[in-house]
Amino acid sequence: MDRVLDAAMEIPGFDAAMMVVERQDGAPAVVTRGMTAQETARPPTSGVAGALAGTITVSYRYGRDRETTEGELIRGGAFIPLMGRELRPVGTLSLFWRSAEHEPGAEDVEQAESLAESSIAAIENARRYGEARKLAETDALTGLFNQRFFHETLRREVMRAHRYQRKLTLMVFDLDDFKSINDQIGHLAGDRVLAQAADRLREAVRSVDVACRIGGDEFAVIMPESSAEDGEQLYKRVHNSMRGTVLGTDEERLRISGGIAELQHGDTAASLFERADGALYRAKELGKDRADTARLTE
Repeated sequence: MDRVLDAAMEIPGFDAAMMVVERQDGAPAVVTRGMTAQETARPPTSGVAGALAGTITVSYRYGRDRETTEGELIRGGAFIPLMGRELRPVGTLSLFWRSAEHEPGAEDVEQAESLAESSIAAIENARRYGEARKLAETDALTGLFNQRFFHETLRREVMRAHRYQRKLTLMVFDLDDFKSINDQIGHLAGDRVLAQAADRLREAVRSVDVACRIGGDEFAVIMPESSAEDGEQLYKRVHNSMRGTVLGTDEERLRISGGIAELQHGDTAASLFERADGALYRAKELGKDRADTARLTE
Protein backbone atom coordinates (compact mmCIF):
# COMPACT_ATOMS: atom_id res chain seq x y z
CA MET A 1 0.00 0.00 0.00
CA ASP A 2 2.89 2.38 0.77
CA ARG A 3 4.48 1.72 -2.60
CA VAL A 4 1.19 2.29 -4.42
CA LEU A 5 0.64 5.64 -2.74
CA ASP A 6 4.24 6.72 -3.32
CA ALA A 7 3.75 6.01 -7.02
CA ALA A 8 0.34 7.71 -7.05
CA MET A 9 1.79 10.92 -5.60
CA GLU A 10 4.17 11.13 -8.59
CA ILE A 11 1.24 11.44 -11.02
CA PRO A 12 0.85 15.12 -12.01
CA GLY A 13 -2.06 16.98 -10.43
CA PHE A 14 -2.61 14.87 -7.33
CA ASP A 15 -1.73 16.38 -3.94
CA ALA A 16 -3.03 13.75 -1.51
CA ALA A 17 -4.01 10.10 -1.52
CA MET A 18 -5.72 7.45 0.57
CA MET A 19 -5.80 3.69 0.09
CA VAL A 20 -8.29 1.53 1.98
CA VAL A 21 -8.10 -2.26 1.86
CA GLU A 22 -10.72 -4.41 3.55
CA ARG A 23 -9.51 -7.01 6.02
CA GLN A 24 -11.13 -10.41 6.43
CA ASP A 25 -12.01 -9.39 9.97
CA GLY A 26 -11.60 -6.20 11.94
CA ALA A 27 -11.11 -2.63 10.77
CA PRO A 28 -9.86 -1.97 7.22
CA ALA A 29 -6.21 -1.10 6.60
CA VAL A 30 -5.82 2.60 5.77
CA VAL A 31 -2.72 4.40 4.42
CA THR A 32 -2.58 8.09 3.44
CA ARG A 33 -0.25 10.61 1.82
CA GLY A 34 -0.47 14.41 1.97
CA MET A 35 -3.57 14.50 4.18
CA THR A 36 -4.00 16.36 7.45
CA ALA A 37 -4.99 14.55 10.65
CA GLN A 38 -8.50 16.00 10.33
CA GLU A 39 -8.83 14.89 6.71
CA THR A 40 -7.61 11.40 7.62
CA ALA A 41 -10.07 11.15 10.53
CA ARG A 42 -12.98 12.34 8.34
CA PRO A 43 -11.93 11.54 4.78
CA PRO A 44 -13.77 13.04 1.82
CA THR A 45 -14.40 9.45 0.67
CA SER A 46 -17.28 9.04 3.15
CA GLY A 47 -20.38 7.89 1.31
CA VAL A 48 -18.49 7.55 -1.97
CA ALA A 49 -16.08 4.63 -1.62
CA GLY A 50 -18.67 1.93 -1.20
CA ALA A 51 -19.38 -0.50 -4.02
CA LEU A 52 -18.23 1.55 -6.99
CA ALA A 53 -18.97 0.31 -10.48
CA GLY A 54 -15.99 2.25 -11.84
CA THR A 55 -13.86 5.32 -11.27
CA ILE A 56 -15.73 8.49 -10.39
CA THR A 57 -14.48 12.04 -9.87
CA VAL A 58 -16.01 14.51 -7.44
CA SER A 59 -15.66 18.28 -7.03
CA TYR A 60 -16.15 19.95 -3.64
CA ARG A 61 -17.71 23.30 -2.83
CA TYR A 62 -17.13 25.12 0.47
CA GLY A 63 -18.80 28.00 2.22
CA ARG A 64 -17.13 31.42 2.18
CA ASP A 65 -16.19 31.09 5.86
CA ARG A 66 -14.15 27.93 5.22
CA GLU A 67 -12.57 29.39 2.10
CA THR A 68 -11.17 32.32 4.10
CA THR A 69 -10.25 30.59 7.38
CA GLU A 70 -8.80 27.27 6.25
CA GLY A 71 -5.67 26.48 4.24
CA GLU A 72 -5.46 24.50 1.02
CA LEU A 73 -8.73 22.63 0.99
CA ILE A 74 -9.30 19.47 -1.04
CA ARG A 75 -11.05 20.63 -4.20
CA GLY A 76 -11.77 17.28 -5.78
CA GLY A 77 -11.07 13.59 -5.80
CA ALA A 78 -10.91 10.52 -8.02
CA PHE A 79 -12.16 7.31 -6.45
CA ILE A 80 -10.93 4.09 -8.01
CA PRO A 81 -12.37 0.74 -6.85
CA LEU A 82 -9.98 -2.17 -6.32
CA MET A 83 -11.76 -5.19 -7.73
CA GLY A 84 -10.44 -8.66 -6.95
CA ARG A 85 -11.33 -12.09 -8.26
CA GLU A 86 -14.92 -12.55 -9.39
CA LEU A 87 -15.26 -8.74 -9.31
CA ARG A 88 -15.29 -8.69 -5.52
CA PRO A 89 -14.29 -5.27 -4.10
CA VAL A 90 -11.18 -5.38 -1.91
CA GLY A 91 -10.74 -1.66 -1.33
CA THR A 92 -10.47 1.81 -2.83
CA LEU A 93 -7.69 4.06 -4.07
CA SER A 94 -8.66 7.72 -3.62
CA LEU A 95 -6.60 10.57 -5.07
CA PHE A 96 -7.23 14.26 -4.32
CA TRP A 97 -6.20 17.66 -5.60
CA ARG A 98 -6.17 21.05 -3.86
CA SER A 99 -5.81 23.51 -6.75
CA ALA A 100 -8.93 25.46 -7.67
CA GLU A 101 -7.52 26.28 -11.10
CA HIS A 102 -6.29 22.87 -12.19
CA GLU A 103 -7.49 19.31 -11.87
CA PRO A 104 -5.92 16.12 -13.25
CA GLY A 105 -6.77 15.24 -16.81
CA ALA A 106 -8.12 12.00 -18.27
CA GLU A 107 -4.59 10.68 -18.91
CA ASP A 108 -3.66 11.25 -15.25
CA VAL A 109 -6.75 9.37 -14.07
CA GLU A 110 -6.02 6.52 -16.50
CA GLN A 111 -2.48 6.29 -15.12
CA ALA A 112 -3.92 6.06 -11.59
CA GLU A 113 -6.36 3.35 -12.72
CA SER A 114 -3.50 1.35 -14.22
CA LEU A 115 -1.58 1.69 -10.97
CA ALA A 116 -4.58 0.49 -8.96
CA GLU A 117 -5.14 -2.49 -11.24
CA SER A 118 -1.49 -3.55 -11.00
CA SER A 119 -1.68 -3.56 -7.19
CA ILE A 120 -4.61 -5.95 -6.85
CA ALA A 121 -2.63 -9.20 -7.30
CA ALA A 122 -0.19 -8.17 -4.56
CA ILE A 123 -3.06 -7.19 -2.24
CA GLU A 124 -4.81 -10.52 -2.71
CA ASN A 125 -1.56 -12.45 -2.20
CA ALA A 126 -0.97 -10.53 1.03
CA ARG A 127 -4.50 -11.29 2.20
CA ARG A 128 -4.11 -14.99 1.46
CA TYR A 129 -0.79 -15.02 3.32
CA GLY A 130 -2.43 -13.30 6.28
CA GLU A 131 -5.26 -15.83 6.31
CA ALA A 132 -2.83 -18.77 6.18
CA ARG A 133 -0.69 -17.29 8.93
CA LYS A 134 -3.72 -16.69 11.12
CA LEU A 135 -4.76 -20.32 10.72
CA ALA A 136 -1.24 -21.44 11.67
CA GLU A 137 -1.22 -19.24 14.79
CA THR A 138 -4.78 -19.69 16.04
CA ASP A 139 -6.35 -22.41 18.15
CA ALA A 140 -9.34 -23.67 16.18
CA LEU A 141 -11.58 -24.36 19.20
CA THR A 142 -11.14 -21.14 21.16
CA GLY A 143 -9.91 -18.62 18.60
CA LEU A 144 -7.03 -17.69 20.92
CA PHE A 145 -3.40 -17.88 19.85
CA ASN A 146 -2.06 -21.44 19.94
CA GLN A 147 0.87 -23.07 21.71
CA ARG A 148 3.30 -22.49 18.86
CA PHE A 149 2.54 -18.78 18.73
CA PHE A 150 2.78 -18.58 22.53
CA HIS A 151 6.32 -19.94 22.69
CA GLU A 152 7.51 -17.80 19.76
CA THR A 153 6.00 -14.65 21.27
CA LEU A 154 7.26 -15.40 24.78
CA ARG A 155 10.83 -15.77 23.48
CA ARG A 156 10.56 -12.51 21.58
CA GLU A 157 9.06 -10.61 24.53
CA VAL A 158 11.66 -11.94 26.96
CA MET A 159 14.46 -10.78 24.65
CA ARG A 160 12.84 -7.37 24.22
CA ALA A 161 12.28 -6.92 27.97
CA HIS A 162 15.91 -7.76 28.73
CA ARG A 163 17.25 -5.53 25.96
CA TYR A 164 15.25 -2.46 26.99
CA GLN A 165 15.10 -3.26 30.72
CA ARG A 166 11.32 -3.53 30.70
CA LYS A 167 9.01 -5.48 32.95
CA LEU A 168 7.29 -8.63 31.74
CA THR A 169 4.91 -10.97 33.53
CA LEU A 170 3.48 -14.33 32.57
CA MET A 171 0.27 -15.78 33.95
CA VAL A 172 -0.76 -19.38 33.31
CA PHE A 173 -3.97 -20.99 34.51
CA ASP A 174 -6.12 -24.02 33.95
CA LEU A 175 -9.67 -25.08 34.70
CA ASP A 176 -10.03 -26.88 38.01
CA ASP A 177 -11.17 -30.52 37.77
CA PHE A 178 -11.73 -30.27 34.03
CA LYS A 179 -11.54 -34.05 33.60
CA SER A 180 -14.45 -34.41 35.99
CA ILE A 181 -16.31 -31.72 34.09
CA ASN A 182 -15.82 -33.65 30.84
CA ASP A 183 -16.99 -36.87 32.50
CA GLN A 184 -20.02 -35.11 33.91
CA ILE A 185 -21.28 -33.18 30.89
CA GLY A 186 -19.52 -34.93 27.98
CA HIS A 187 -16.64 -33.94 25.73
CA LEU A 188 -18.69 -31.85 23.31
CA ALA A 189 -20.12 -29.82 26.16
CA GLY A 190 -16.60 -29.66 27.62
CA ASP A 191 -15.42 -28.10 24.36
CA ARG A 192 -18.14 -25.48 24.73
CA VAL A 193 -16.89 -24.74 28.24
CA LEU A 194 -13.38 -24.19 26.85
CA ALA A 195 -14.76 -21.84 24.20
CA GLN A 196 -16.73 -19.93 26.85
CA ALA A 197 -13.62 -19.74 29.05
CA ALA A 198 -11.72 -18.22 26.10
CA ASP A 199 -14.48 -15.63 25.63
CA ARG A 200 -14.29 -14.72 29.32
CA LEU A 201 -10.51 -14.42 29.07
CA ARG A 202 -10.74 -12.07 26.09
CA GLU A 203 -13.09 -9.86 28.10
CA ALA A 204 -10.60 -9.61 30.98
CA VAL A 205 -7.24 -9.03 29.26
CA ARG A 206 -5.88 -5.68 28.06
CA SER A 207 -5.34 -4.94 24.39
CA VAL A 208 -1.55 -5.31 24.80
CA ASP A 209 -1.80 -8.73 26.49
CA VAL A 210 -1.32 -11.91 24.46
CA ALA A 211 -3.87 -14.57 25.43
CA CYS A 212 -3.17 -18.16 24.34
CA ARG A 213 -4.44 -21.69 24.76
CA ILE A 214 -1.34 -23.80 25.39
CA GLY A 215 -2.83 -27.18 26.25
CA GLY A 216 -6.07 -29.06 26.76
CA ASP A 217 -7.52 -26.81 29.46
CA GLU A 218 -4.42 -24.69 30.10
CA PHE A 219 -4.19 -21.05 29.11
CA ALA A 220 -1.47 -18.40 29.29
CA VAL A 221 -1.33 -14.62 29.10
CA ILE A 222 1.89 -12.77 28.21
CA MET A 223 1.78 -9.32 29.84
CA PRO A 224 4.30 -6.81 28.44
CA GLU A 225 5.30 -3.84 30.59
CA SER A 226 3.70 -5.51 33.63
CA SER A 227 4.68 -6.53 37.15
CA ALA A 228 3.67 -9.55 39.22
CA GLU A 229 1.11 -7.31 40.91
CA ASP A 230 -0.43 -6.59 37.51
CA GLY A 231 -0.58 -10.35 36.93
CA GLU A 232 -2.38 -10.85 40.23
CA GLN A 233 -4.91 -8.19 39.28
CA LEU A 234 -5.45 -9.89 35.92
CA TYR A 235 -6.01 -13.23 37.64
CA LYS A 236 -8.71 -11.62 39.81
CA ARG A 237 -10.45 -10.22 36.75
CA VAL A 238 -10.27 -13.54 34.90
CA HIS A 239 -11.35 -15.45 38.00
CA ASN A 240 -14.39 -13.21 38.51
CA SER A 241 -15.28 -13.43 34.85
CA MET A 242 -15.01 -17.22 34.79
CA ARG A 243 -17.47 -17.47 37.67
CA GLY A 244 -20.14 -16.43 35.21
CA THR A 245 -19.78 -19.74 33.33
CA VAL A 246 -22.31 -22.34 34.52
CA LEU A 247 -21.46 -26.05 34.33
CA GLY A 248 -24.30 -28.49 33.76
CA THR A 249 -27.70 -28.18 35.38
CA ASP A 250 -26.66 -27.93 39.04
CA GLU A 251 -25.51 -24.30 38.73
CA GLU A 252 -21.90 -25.24 39.50
CA ARG A 253 -19.53 -22.46 38.49
CA LEU A 254 -16.25 -22.69 36.63
CA ARG A 255 -13.17 -22.38 38.85
CA ILE A 256 -9.58 -21.76 37.83
CA SER A 257 -6.13 -22.00 39.39
CA GLY A 258 -3.31 -19.73 38.24
CA GLY A 259 0.43 -19.22 38.44
CA ILE A 260 2.17 -15.87 38.00
CA ALA A 261 5.85 -15.09 37.40
CA GLU A 262 7.60 -11.79 36.72
CA LEU A 263 10.71 -11.76 34.54
CA GLN A 264 13.99 -11.69 36.46
CA HIS A 265 17.56 -10.95 35.42
CA GLY A 266 18.93 -14.03 33.67
CA ASP A 267 15.50 -15.51 32.93
CA THR A 268 14.94 -17.23 29.62
CA ALA A 269 11.54 -17.86 28.12
CA ALA A 270 11.78 -21.46 29.33
CA SER A 271 12.72 -20.54 32.91
CA LEU A 272 9.99 -17.87 33.11
CA PHE A 273 7.43 -20.42 31.96
CA GLU A 274 8.73 -23.03 34.41
CA ARG A 275 8.40 -20.63 37.33
CA ALA A 276 4.85 -19.65 36.34
CA ASP A 277 3.93 -23.30 35.84
CA GLY A 278 5.44 -24.18 39.21
CA ALA A 279 3.34 -21.47 40.85
CA LEU A 280 0.27 -22.97 39.18
CA TYR A 281 0.99 -26.38 40.69
CA ARG A 282 1.43 -24.81 44.12
CA ALA A 283 -1.97 -23.15 43.75
CA LYS A 284 -3.41 -26.60 43.03
CA GLU A 285 -1.73 -28.05 46.10
CA LEU A 286 -3.06 -25.20 48.26
CA GLY A 287 -6.64 -26.14 47.40
CA LYS A 288 -7.31 -24.85 43.87
CA ASP A 289 -9.49 -21.91 42.86
CA ARG A 290 -6.67 -19.48 43.61
CA ALA A 291 -3.42 -18.09 42.21
CA ASP A 292 0.15 -18.32 43.45
CA THR A 293 3.01 -15.98 42.50
CA ALA A 294 6.52 -17.30 41.89
CA ARG A 295 8.99 -16.20 44.54
CA LEU A 296 11.96 -14.04 43.56
CA THR A 297 14.39 -16.72 44.75
CA GLU A 298 13.08 -19.26 42.24
